[in-house]
Amino acid sequence: MTGKRVLIVEDEGIPALELENELNSMGCIVVGTVRSGERAVEAALEDRPDVVLMDIRLKGEIDGIEAARRIQEKSDIPIVYLTAYSDAPTMERASHTRLYWLLSKPYFFSDIKATIEEASAGQA
Repeated sequence: MTGKRVLIVEDEGIPALELENELNSMGCIVVGTVRSGERAVEAALEDRPDVVLMDIRLKGEIDGIEAARRIQEKSDIPIVYLTAYSDAPTMERASHTRLYWLLSKPYFFSDIKATIEEASAGQA
């Protein structure tokens, strides 16, 4: 797990900080923490992380699903959705992206660790 480059996309400050601290303690390199879908697309394409941890509900013009779709149009960076929303319409929209990983909030950091390892293994 050491050295995995991770981009955090989370519009809530405290959960983003907790996630960043936990990832750092796991040996990950957090390449950035962004709060909007628009910035997520820019950061992912600029920084080329090993994995993007993407909240589905974001403030701004585009949500996490649309941001993931835009990232996936131009790269093969794995996206791990983090969400408190697993309603049918949201999951239907998410299924139109390369939906490989979805973790429901509240999540366990051990699940995030295992998911990052699995997601980035396909990129090696």
